Amino acid sequence: MREFGTAATGFPTLLFTAALIVVLAFWLLALVGAADPGSFDGDLPPGALGRGAPGLGGVPAAVAVSVLVLTGWLTSLTGTLALHRLTAPGPARTLLSLAVLALALLVGHRSARLLVRLRRRLRPHEQAPPRPDLVGRTCTIRTGRVDDGFGRAEVAVRGASPAVVRVRQLGGEPPLTRGSRALLYAYDDSGGFFWVTPQPLAAA
Repeated sequence: MREFGTAATGFPTLLFTAALIVVLAFWLLALVGAADPGSFDGDLPPGALGRGAPGLGGVPAAVAVSVLVLTGWLTSLTGTLALHRLTAPGPARTLLSLAVLALALLVGHRSARLLVRLRRRLRPHEQAPPRPDLVGRTCTIRTGRVDDGFGRAEVAVRGASPAVVRVRQLGGEPPLTRGSRALLYAYDDSGGFFWVTPQPLAAA
């Protein structure tokens, strides 16, 4: 256990350990509705992780980055443990640690690309409906709260899987929480989200 801790907090694994802590904290907050998985709007565009990291478009940025960090951490940890057992401290180990870092980044990127390919194979023809066309529909809130800067909701779409959209609510209205029914009454083109209001009783 001590060897594991030393490897996880040493170079190069420490870089991935810090990133993994941030990723885990983000998804825990998202699980309880305190963070929005769509905070990093839309899909991750090709090359978003650098010129040498193309091909990651097609999945939400938070998911792609999470996969990259997790697989990179596992690779780096495994490589660091092997180095500690097979080499003595010195310049040679430092060079090998840099090689482990490069390998971990490569494995993380490849894993994220594999995720993209699997998603495209499973849902090759999936197309999201034009977002403005959802105005006037009711939705179900999927986050713990909704305000003027945060919120997600699920909308039923005929002939397709439910769409998860970003929603915002003006202050002064009854608060919306997870499971609440609401009405999408306007779409903000610049922000890419819907304004919502509690569903009128007459429409329930």
